[in-house]
Amino acid sequence: MKRAHIVIAGTVVGLAGLLSFNSTAVNLSLGSLSAVTVPTRSTTTTTTTPATTTTSLPHSGGSTPPPTTTRVVPTTTATTTTTAAPSTARSATGAATNYSYGVLSVKVTVSGTKVTNVSIASIDDGGNPRSAYIDQASIPLLEQQALSAQSASIQGVSGASYTSAGFEQSLQSALSKLGL
Repeated sequence: MKRAHIVIAGTVVGLAGLLSFNSTAVNLSLGSLSAVTVPTRSTTTTTTTPATTTTSLPHSGGSTPPPTTTRVVPTTTATTTTTAAPSTARSATGAATNYSYGVLSVKVTVSGTKVTNVSIASIDDGGNPRSAYIDQASIPLLEQQALSAQSASIQGVSGASYTSAGFEQSLQSALSKLGL
């Protein structure tokens, strides 16, 4: 009977503590990766034809004409090709994707067919501090993976499976809008 009073008192104190707990929304500050510049390339190809000499010897029998020599002068051909990076950068924002702990969308910037920047366009984790912590830790890694892969085929981040899946879906949506 003495234990019952202790259990009841502990339950009341725990319940009072739980009911008095207030949480506030956490503001996320996710940095974006800087844009990657594509350098201009110039290549020169030189082709040289070697000099050749041909000598014709007289045929045996009959009258013999003098030997003849033909010389071909070497020629050099140079071809220069310059490839400049497309100066137009295009951007698209992927569809807002529900990843079980919130909603996120990804913004992708491309130059030509090369992905130059990946960042979060919007994110709402519902004020859950654990989800905010996971997002802050995993999203920069997911952005780097997308830049490295140059596609939506990313590995994801261990411990952030839902965030990784939502990021990948929104990334694929943005790349589809850009025609990649």
